[in-house]
Amino acid sequence: MTTMSRSPQCPEDASLGDVIDALSACDGDLFRTPSDTHCTRALPSRDAVVEAVELLRSVLFPGFFGHSDVTDETSRYYVGVTLDRVRRILAEQVRRGLCFTGESPLPADAEARADRIVRTFLQQLPEVRRLLLTDIQAAYEGDPAATSREETLFCYPGLLAIISQRIAHELHLLGVPLLPRMITEHAHSITGIDIHPGASIGEAFFIDHGTGVVIGETCEIGRNVRLYQGVTLGAKSFPLDEHGNPIKGIARHPIVEDDVIIYAGATILGRIVIGRGASIGGNVWVTEAVPAGCRVIQNQAHQVHAPRPD
Repeated sequence: MTTMSRSPQCPEDASLGDVIDALSACDGDLFRTPSDTHCTRALPSRDAVVEAVELLRSVLFPGFFGHSDVTDETSRYYVGVTLDRVRRILAEQVRRGLCFTGESPLPADAEARADRIVRTFLQQLPEVRRLLLTDIQAAYEGDPAATSREETLFCYPGLLAIISQRIAHELHLLGVPLLPRMITEHAHSITGIDIHPGASIGEAFFIDHGTGVVIGETCEIGRNVRLYQGVTLGAKSFPLDEHGNPIKGIARHPIVEDDVIIYAGATILGRIVIGRGASIGGNVWVTEAVPAGCRVIQNQAHQVHAPRPD
């Protein structure tokens, strides 16, 4: 079968200028003008935000990310120089986010607020690193295939995703618009693991294999929790306002208490509690609370014996 294609007709009076004018026109619904016309309308840069995250990884774990030849003698200098670059990049990107979303009425206010936010954020990095060290230990202890802690940090996508989420979560707590979601969605694009920056995650968190994991915005996860690939911690429904629009900002995702294991393909929906020490089997659908220490499993599979051919 031959497929016919139709060439677009090009009017004689059409010009490239008409196309440029049409594409350059601002859509008032999408490209909102900031609340103050003196505030620059430059959007946060995806490339700059990703660069800042990559630099932060190299600060948190020198040699494992970024330059691999960092030594004990050069580490302090490397961390200092890199942190200064992170500070400058983030201050500009946070300022742009504040301006674009209209959260700061004047440019001077946006710049000063961005500087305060970034300095506060940088003060949290030692605690972020402490949490990540517990995640690395959990990955090493939780996977018999792991030969060393260093291997998990070099190779495991779950750790890459949680590094980005813990960074983004600190910015989220500080009220930074846009950037936290940009950070976690970049990690999502390269790992297949989707963790919202708003999710609260305790120490010693481990995602094994990882692809297809989804963790919603209002999830609360305790310490020493392990997830396998394809797990969803999602919302069961979306309450609507009087105009039929989803109500934002309400708690709608699960609470997972300490020492819980959730196996591959499990789906847990709604604001329910998975009790401490519970175990959720693979491919189950959970919409009701699970008491502490309980196991949730599928019905036993049935074997079907087909007749053997003569």
